[in-house]
Amino acid sequence: MRFASLGSGSRGNALLVESGKTRVLIDAGFGPRETSRRLARLAVPESGVDAILVTHEHRDHVGGAFACSGRFGWRLMMTAGTRAACRGHASGVEASTIDGHCSFELGGLSIQPFPVPHDAREPVQYVLTDGASRLGVLTDAGHVTPHMVAMLDCCDALVLECNHDSAMLASGNYPYALKQRIAGSLGHLDNTAAASLLARVDSSRLRHVIAAHLSEQNNTPELARAALCNVLNCDPAWIGIASQAAGFDWREI
Repeated sequence: MRFASLGSGSRGNALLVESGKTRVLIDAGFGPRETSRRLARLAVPESGVDAILVTHEHRDHVGGAFACSGRFGWRLMMTAGTRAACRGHASGVEASTIDGHCSFELGGLSIQPFPVPHDAREPVQYVLTDGASRLGVLTDAGHVTPHMVAMLDCCDALVLECNHDSAMLASGNYPYALKQRIAGSLGHLDNTAAASLLARVDSSRLRHVIAAHLSEQNNTPELARAALCNVLNCDPAWIGIASQAAGFDWREI
């Protein structure tokens, strides 16, 4: 199994996961043309993607999902709550409904959604396995729950939200209400919260840790890396960064 990011941040998110002949995108926050361009960077044609697994209805995660599904013929999968919240985006494209608590099979992948606290209708994140390795994905959550820790335990790779540095957010120029939303219990994980989650999971199998969904205004790769490497006692350079412009290249597990 391997995985790569097309881009990660408030202007669009998409994570590509491959096992054998099966490829899925987790979220599609870019339109068809930009998605195609970013897939080409990873040497993947549009015909090589099977499905989009949507996490929630916010535009940076679902903004291109219906258009890409319609144009490229990709299966579109999301919870009932997310589907209801996306009615304005649908444009005649049908989406399959998944249960946010039940695993399902898609080609060579077994996929386990799990609910997270975020200001969306029925948001989920995902753990994916090919039977040998586990990839945990967590990019939008307001706080860490015991269930999230249990779901992300014993993974071989983690893509983990490090949205903001709390001091940078507090002193930045965002409106007060937006600061409160981001830092609230249904907002986004800051570096310290992400590190606390990492400290609570069994990390003995980890081969990759990627800091994702970094705010371009309220965080830096250096701060995110420092928070996570302090938990793992590793070189900061070992922590990967999913950037908005370039995502990250293929990682194998």
